[in-house]
Amino acid sequence: MQISTPKIPRKYFPLAVLFAVLVLLMPRTAKFNYDYKKGTPWPYETLISQFDFPILKTEEQIQEERDQAGTIVVPYYRFSDEVTSTVVKNAQSVDLGSFNSLRPSVVNKLGVIYGKGVISDGKVKLDHRAAQVSDNLIYIQRNKRAVQYPRSEVYKVSEARDQLVAMLAQTYPSVNLDSLFRRSGLYEVIVPNLLYDKTMTELTHADSDDYVSPTLGYVKADEKIVSKGEIVTAEIAQILDSYKAEYNKVFGYSGPRVLLFLGNILLALAMLVVLFLALQFTAPKIFERWNRYLFVLTVFLLAAFVTFFVEKYAPTYMYMVPFPVFALYLQAFFRRQQVFPMYVVILLPLLIFCGNGMELFVMYLTAGVVTLQTFPNLSKGWQQFLNAAIIFGVELVIFGGFRLIDAGSNSAWWIDAVLIFVGSAATVALYPLIYLFEKIFNLVSTTRLIELADTSNPLLQELAVKAPGTFQHCLQVMNIVEAVGRATDAKVPLLKAGALYHDLGKMQNPLCFVENESSTPGAPKYHEGKKPEESAADIIRHVDDGLAIAEEHRLPEDIKAFIRSHHGTSCAAYFLNKYLNDGGDPSATDVFYYHGQKPTTKEEVILMVCDSIEAASRTLKEFTPEAVDRFVEGIVAGKEKAGQLEDADITLHDLNLMKRMLKTYLLQIHHARVAYPKRNG
Repeated sequence: MQISTPKIPRKYFPLAVLFAVLVLLMPRTAKFNYDYKKGTPWPYETLISQFDFPILKTEEQIQEERDQAGTIVVPYYRFSDEVTSTVVKNAQSVDLGSFNSLRPSVVNKLGVIYGKGVISDGKVKLDHRAAQVSDNLIYIQRNKRAVQYPRSEVYKVSEARDQLVAMLAQTYPSVNLDSLFRRSGLYEVIVPNLLYDKTMTELTHADSDDYVSPTLGYVKADEKIVSKGEIVTAEIAQILDSYKAEYNKVFGYSGPRVLLFLGNILLALAMLVVLFLALQFTAPKIFERWNRYLFVLTVFLLAAFVTFFVEKYAPTYMYMVPFPVFALYLQAFFRRQQVFPMYVVILLPLLIFCGNGMELFVMYLTAGVVTLQTFPNLSKGWQQFLNAAIIFGVELVIFGGFRLIDAGSNSAWWIDAVLIFVGSAATVALYPLIYLFEKIFNLVSTTRLIELADTSNPLLQELAVKAPGTFQHCLQVMNIVEAVGRATDAKVPLLKAGALYHDLGKMQNPLCFVENESSTPGAPKYHEGKKPEESAADIIRHVDDGLAIAEEHRLPEDIKAFIRSHHGTSCAAYFLNKYLNDGGDPSATDVFYYHGQKPTTKEEVILMVCDSIEAASRTLKEFTPEAVDRFVEGIVAGKEKAGQLEDADITLHDLNLMKRMLKTYLLQIHHARVAYPKRNG
């Protein structure tokens, strides 16, 4: 196949802009280019750490610690200076009898004990029955600052009493201090100065997850991570994952910056070349449709931007990006055969810039292809939720397959599964943005075509009132093109809409056309008394009138193309023949030819042929298989001989399918009926 480049230079300008944007999006740091799997040997040279980095805990390890932290409650206490002062004051007034000389020492020791803190002997009561009070840690708030302390650094009331006795016993070994303190009431003076705060205990318990460290340890610079040929165990894989995360996050490019920049340029250029060739091979006419061309480039840029942005700032959320919706955006305006290669190119940045790019590429490619198949049948009402479920199921199967390959994975797979579920739902939720693209790029989506084909809309109702015969003709053509379109894998919604609007201009002068003439005997005929060239001009004018009406009602360009091409550059044969038979000048026949354009798409060819078939079939006298075969072959051959199909993107196979379907259709609608016998008597 010979590849031709676009002839219009401006078509390269959007590519240049896209290229510049891609280069700017490219990462400015080196990429961790090692591929490894748990349970397999390390295939590279011995890896030595180039810098200090923390070993990150896996999601499962963090969750396990969070669960454990959630079952242990650390009590929260407030230090009371007021209670401390009261205790000291009361101790100074205690009557120790003949041992009052001990009072200064007692007050001094109590000051030491209360400096650390005293709590009550009772157990802390919790609202959470499943939770357990920590025996090892407590929070103490002093001067508006809360600090976590070991429980052993403070005293319970009973422990404070024992500690006071122990501290004084060394100085006064001959005194029975315990008996003295009981008789004097000193023990009753000792009360807690650390007051339990139930509310703050509950709040700190609720926030206990924040205290789980995300790291497990550190690897020093120049320390060996893994040796060549060594089996990558779960522990080594965890260290490698941590090294990779730190490398991609902060490690700058150590080589010449010009080489990094050149590499980014080459990668961006490669993606654009693949995109350009995909368009050239599958939709070469797109370079002549500026709006379609810009739309494809915009979708590519949007997908690339999302890939680069999420991978840079939140790589774990790549599972949540609804990439299949980009396939739906393309399918709304292109054939499925054209969409697939475009969608593959859109996914290329995943392979280049994502750490798990192969997994994401396969997952989103499979989901996108399935979505292209299911969405046309599951796009209405509650069925959209079913379509989202199918997308989720497909992505989950691919995700599970890669998890099985990556044996012994410690990652919290269920979190990724939740992200995949959200992304699947977002695929359906974001589809309505197609209407925004439709407006911005002046395109027509399948949904819009279905709305246009609704015969109750005002413009078609106006056609039905002003030109009822033409309206019935359009309905018949619509039925024919629908059957032919399904057989040839054409865009049926586009064909149906085109069939309904192709003769729109006839309502400006309905009586000019035979299908709208009155059947009343003696009724005047529009063309009686007119010259052939005058009649031909009036007939041909309905194309220009139709385009003017379409412009006034802002019909899509795709519909205008059917109005412009359904007669192509053919002639008004009836009046041309009459003109020549009456001795007209053969060199002055330009007035008898339509000045539209020849069909360029398969759909336009189908409508042109079906329009002629429907109109001419009314003149057939018999509908035998032989007669119908000659009739259809003659119509198509006439179009080919007149050069009307020479610019069309249609294959010989599609032409044969179209003729076969037309013959079958005509025989079915004109089949003979059984004569009903009359009742005797």
